[in-house]
Amino acid sequence: MEQEVTAFIENKQLLTENATVLIAVSGGSDSMALLHYLCMKRKTWNLRLIAVSVDHQLRGQQSKEDLLFVKEICKEWDIAFAGGSVDVKGYKQLTGKGTQQACRDLRYRFFEEQMERYAADYLALAHHGDDQVETLLMRLVRVADAQQFSGIPLKREFAGGEIIRPFLCVTKDQIETYCHINRISWRLDPSNNETDYTRNYFRKYLIPLIKEKNHHIHRTQQHLSETLHEDEMFLQAEAEKMVKSVVRFEEKDLKASFEIDTFLSYPTALQRRVYHLILNYLYQSLPKKLTYVHEANFLGLLKSKQGTAAIDFPQGLRVERSYQRVTCYFPAQQLIQKSSFHYELTVPGQITLPDGAVIITNFVDDTNSEDDYTYICTTDHITLPLHVRTRLPGDRMSWKKLNGSKKIKDIFIDEKIPVQSRSTWPLVTDDQGRILWLIGLKKAEGGNPTANQSMIQMQYRRDTSSGGK
Repeated sequence: MEQEVTAFIENKQLLTENATVLIAVSGGSDSMALLHYLCMKRKTWNLRLIAVSVDHQLRGQQSKEDLLFVKEICKEWDIAFAGGSVDVKGYKQLTGKGTQQACRDLRYRFFEEQMERYAADYLALAHHGDDQVETLLMRLVRVADAQQFSGIPLKREFAGGEIIRPFLCVTKDQIETYCHINRISWRLDPSNNETDYTRNYFRKYLIPLIKEKNHHIHRTQQHLSETLHEDEMFLQAEAEKMVKSVVRFEEKDLKASFEIDTFLSYPTALQRRVYHLILNYLYQSLPKKLTYVHEANFLGLLKSKQGTAAIDFPQGLRVERSYQRVTCYFPAQQLIQKSSFHYELTVPGQITLPDGAVIITNFVDDTNSEDDYTYICTTDHITLPLHVRTRLPGDRMSWKKLNGSKKIKDIFIDEKIPVQSRSTWPLVTDDQGRILWLIGLKKAEGGNPTANQSMIQMQYRRDTSSGGK
C-alpha cells in the first residue's frame, strides 16, 4: 500500500517537499494509518507534521479518550499535536442545524484555526477509495442535478493552503492490513456500525455486492470523480462569465434580475448553472426543500408565452416574470430587517434578546471558563459600555492570526449561516463600535490579563433555567 500511495501522491502532485502538513486524526484505523504513513515519509520529504484532533463531546468519556489516545501516540512518534473540544449541542441550538452538519462545521472551523496558527500548507484527510464509491453511489440515488453529482475532491483550497486526500487510491481493507502489518493501534467508533446513517447502510449492504462484480471499483470511481470535476470546473467558469454579462445583483435588497432573451441565448447547460449561481447568491445556504422540480419550473417560466407570471420558492423567495424581465427577490426581506435590535450591556448584569436567549455579564478573576459561548476581555482593552446588536452594513471584525479584518457578511458565508438567520444574529461591541464577539462564531482578542486587573466575562445562554447553552 505504501508504494501505491506514494505513486499516487507524486502523480497527482498532492505534496511538496519542506511543507507543513496538518493531519486530521480521529483515532480510527484510516486516520491512524495516514498519520503513520506521513510519519514514515517525514524525513524523505522533509515534512513538518502536526496532528489535529477534535472531540465533538457527543460520546462522553469515550470521545475524550479518543483524543487522549491520539495525543499519546503523537508523543510516542514525536509528532506535534493540537487537540480541541467543540460544543456541538450549543451550536445546533444556535443555528438549527443537524448533528452531522454541526459536527462538520465546528470541526472544519477548528482545522481552519490550526492552519492559520501553524501557517500550514496542507490539511491531510484520510478519506479512502471506499469512501469515494459510497459518496458517488449516495449521490446517484439522491441527486437529479449533474452539477451535484461529484465525488470527494482529491484536493481543494482551504484556509490559505490545500486539503489533500492521499488515501483515495486505496481501500479500507488495504488500510486495515497496513495497520496490522505495522502494528498500529486504533480506536473504534460504535456509530460506524449503525445503519441508521445512509453512508453506513451503503457501506454494509451495497458496496460488498458491487465489489463482487468489480473488485477495483474504487479506481474506476476515482477516475470518474476526477473527470467529472474537471468538466464541471470548465462549465462553472463559463457560467460565471455568463452571470457577469447577463445577471444584475442588488446586494442591498438581496435581488437578482435579467433579460429573458439574453439569458436564453446561452446553451442550456450554462442556463442551469447560472440558475444555481443565482440561488447560491440569494440563499447562500440552500433549503432542503429545493429540488430539481424548481429548476424545471424556473426554466419553464422563461419559455412561457405568458407576459407576467410568478413562482414561489422555499423560504419566501419569489421568481417573478414581467414580460421580458425576470426578478428573483424576497418580498419579506423588509420584515426580516425589522427584527434587528441594539441594547446596552451593563456589567454585572443580564439582558434578554428578542428570541429568548440571554447574555449574562460579570467581573471575573480568571479565563479558565471560556468556551464558544463565553467571551472574556480585560477592561483596559475595551471602551465601556458594551453593546449587543445585530449587524450593520459594512460591519467588519478582526481576530488573532487574521491579517487585517473581514466583513461580517463574509464570515456568515464562510460559516454557512442561513441567510434568514443573519439579520438577527447577535454580536457584541464596545462603545467605540469595535466588534468584540460574533457570538458562537468569532472572537476578537480580549487583551492580556495581568495581576490585579479586572476582566469582564460575557456568557450567551439559550436556556438559563436548565443551565443549557
